[in-house]
Amino acid sequence: MTNIGVFDSGVGGLSVVNAIKKSIPSARIEYVEDRENLPYGNKTPDQLYNLSLPILNKLSKNNDAIVIACNTLTTNCIERLRSALPVPLIGMEPMVKPAAEQTKTKVIAVCATPATLASQRYAWLRNTYAKGVEVIEPDCSDWTAMIEGNTVDRDNIRERIDNVCDRGADVIVLGCTHYHWIEDIVREEAKGRATVIQPIQPVITQLKRVLKLPD
Repeated sequence: MTNIGVFDSGVGGLSVVNAIKKSIPSARIEYVEDRENLPYGNKTPDQLYNLSLPILNKLSKNNDAIVIACNTLTTNCIERLRSALPVPLIGMEPMVKPAAEQTKTKVIAVCATPATLASQRYAWLRNTYAKGVEVIEPDCSDWTAMIEGNTVDRDNIRERIDNVCDRGADVIVLGCTHYHWIEDIVREEAKGRATVIQPIQPVITQLKRVLKLPD
């Protein structure tokens, strides 16, 4: 049996677990979250590393690979964590490259946590793949708490999405797995003005490749 670990700070990773179950139904999935230390999006790289390493060490003992279902942790720490852990890690990061390839207006929006947007990895993605593209980064810093608390504020979401669409964004990147739970709302509020993308399917493709499973 294939054993897969999935880690996130909170409920965001469950959207990834559900997708993996659909795509690899025979796998045993062990999901761990660090809700005690939520949110991850306002922490430093060192804090993120020190919080996640003991949990991932434990998760690595019974699993063939681990999916880091957290853009914040991936963009800030994944190479450091890979060096410290004995199993393959598959990360999730904002889909800047696909968004830059898809946009016709040359304007995209990236909805992500402050720590993701401040990371060196995200800066590299922007500088490498979004040359000549305007990248709008709306303040979504309250969305994780909103989703964790099951207090979704549609007006809040509408305001952010209307703003980026009014500024010309025709692709919206969901760069946090928590935001996957409001993907349908984001799409509805975009009202056809923008495509909404997130990385679950590419992550599953990479997971299957690492585990040598058929597509």
